[in-house]
Amino acid sequence: MAAALLIVGSGLALHAANAQQAGIQRTDLLQHDLGTAGREAVQVRVDFEQEAVSIKHSHPGEEIAYVLEGSLEYQLEGRAPVILHAGEALFIPAGVAHVAKNVGNGKASELATYVVEKGTPLVVPVK
Repeated sequence: MAAALLIVGSGLALHAANAQQAGIQRTDLLQHDLGTAGREAVQVRVDFEQEAVSIKHSHPGEEIAYVLEGSLEYQLEGRAPVILHAGEALFIPAGVAHVAKNVGNGKASELATYVVEKGTPLVVPVK
């Protein structure tokens, strides 16, 4: 019973992260337990239409953002904005509020890899 609840809870956490925003499409790619108890790896493809901007948010673990195409500006709380182009990556520490914006002339996409606590929402909105 406990194992079933953990599986359902993990699925709900990933599902909650998929709530779509205008101009942003998230596609689940992978969700897998890690060797460390209570931790999992999650990979998501995030597609941004031209000029789309994410909500300000954080994650209950680390994120590695790898730009697949286009140009994305990342604004991490307390840091200067950084623009990444296809083939570039950024490490975002756990709990750091941030925003991602498509600043290119067309569609932009990233591969987001998260190492997070199981059973917690993947995306935590920040006001």
